[in-house]
Parts: sequence; C-alpha cells; structure tokens
Amino acid sequence: MDVHSAKRREELAQLIERHSERDGTHETAIPALRLIRSSQVSGPAIHSVYEPSLCVVAQGSKVVLLGTESYRYDPASYLAASVHLPIAGQVAEASAEAPYLSLQLQFDMNQILEVIQASDQAAKPRRESGRGLVVSRMNDALYEAVLRLVRLLDTPSDIPVLAPYAAREIIYRMLQDEQGADVKQFALIGSHAQRIAKAIERIGREFALPLRIDELAAEAGMSASSLFSYFKEVTAMSPIQYQKRLRLQEARRLLLSAAMEAADVAFQVGYESPSHFNREYARMFGHPPIRDARRLRDELHAGKTRT
Repeated sequence: MDVHSAKRREELAQLIERHSERDGTHETAIPALRLIRSSQVSGPAIHSVYEPSLCVVAQGSKVVLLGTESYRYDPASYLAASVHLPIAGQVAEASAEAPYLSLQLQFDMNQILEVIQASDQAAKPRRESGRGLVVSRMNDALYEAVLRLVRLLDTPSDIPVLAPYAAREIIYRMLQDEQGADVKQFALIGSHAQRIAKAIERIGREFALPLRIDELAAEAGMSASSLFSYFKEVTAMSPIQYQKRLRLQEARRLLLSAAMEAADVAFQVGYESPSHFNREYARMFGHPPIRDARRLRDELHAGKTRT
C-alpha cells in the first residue's frame, strides 16, 4: 500500500467513524448513502437483500455469500450489486480497537444509463449477461470520488447541490473500471441482463404468489429455458430458489417485527403448508421459526444491554 492510498483509507475510516458513533447501519443526510460500523466479527451470517449499490470498506473486511458462492472485500476492493440479490453477509475482520467501517451507496439503472449516454461508454458490453454481483480492486480515481461524497457529511448545506454530482462521478468511475461492463449490461435496454433484471423486479413484487416461469419468460421475451439459464447466470440461483429466499427472509422479518404465529407468517409469504415452511426455514436459518425469532430477540436485547 503506497502512502497516498493509506492516507485516503485513513481519512475515509475517520469520516465513517465520526458519522457512525455506534455499531449498526446508519442513514445519512445523503439519501442514497448508508454507513456501517461493527466492533466485532459476525456470528452466523446475516441474511438480507442487497439493492443495486456500491459497497466500499474503509477498515476491516466482509464476506458475502450469494447462493453457493463466496465474495470477500476489504479496503483494497469494492463490491457492486447490479440487481436485488438475497445474500448472507458476515463481518470477517473487526475489533473494538479497529471496528469494521464501510459505506453503501445505492443507485438505480436510470443513473447508470444517464452516465452511459453522457459519456463515450455506450459501446456494447463484452457479454450480454453475467453475475449481478462483482468484486473489483479499488483504484485512485474511484477512491477520490468516494471521498468527495463522504466529505459532504461535514458540510450538510452543500449536500443538496453537490451530492448528486459526486454520486454521478462515482458511477462514472465505477463504469470505467475493469468490471464496469458487468454493471453496464443491466442498464442497456433489450440486453439479456436487463430482461433478467425486470424478471427479478417482478418476483420481488409478487414473491408470495405462485411463480409461473412461462409467464415470466413471456414477459421477458425469452423462452423458459433461456430465462432459467440467464437468471441463474445473474443470481447464482434458479428463479424458484430466488423466490424461496425472498419468502423466508420476509418471514423472518415478520416474526421479529410482528406478533404473529409461524403458521400465519407461512401463509402470508406464500406457503400453503406450515410444516413445509418450518422445514425450509430451519434449513436456511438453522432453527425452526419460533426458536430462531426468540434467539434473535435475545441477541438484540443483549446487544442493547452492552451498549
């Protein structure tokens, strides 16, 4: 690591730490920007849905599981998600003295398309479909653009005017990177990746309804076999597996946030059989629904007690 890179990372870590005084995910005055802090490594993986976003680590490291694949990123790299993806994440390196510090900048495909159209990056990408999650090495230009955005948190009055330009520069620098084509493909109208992104949006809206592959394929302008193949290439899972993960993650959220019986939750997220729901829930999260919810509440209460 050269001196300039070390100084940039130190500054970014200081900025994130100053604006996230305790562990957790923190919204900021910049609507699309979140800061994440953790003073300890994760236990069991935390399940969530990544939105289209750029994730940058200033200190520590994180491992993200997508299907059966594992992605690790740290201050020398970044992670970019181009579509909504159900993942499991673990903070792999953190301590009270050197907490895990990172940021997540959300974007949408309209922003990507605007940058493509305003630059000389409108050329067809090298392939029409690829994984919706990539890890790539940070470069100086992208790091400087990220710093310019995060520095605005110290001057809130500048945010309304300057933040959109800073975010646009970050997207531009990301698209210039070696993995930029893998993000760009999802914004190009008519590409296989863009069609799969639309299918993902529909499953996300209607995850509790029966999944009809033929309808999904017709809407995407593909054969059922092509949809299945490209969907798995983008998400590392089949449409059915994707829907199942969304259902179970929503079920877990409902069990934690609402006073509902497991059977009622099962029906609400689309399961016809509570016993089938219980089996799949335990397979994914390691415990049956009620026991898992009780365990998570106990851990949350213990965390609050410590702080």
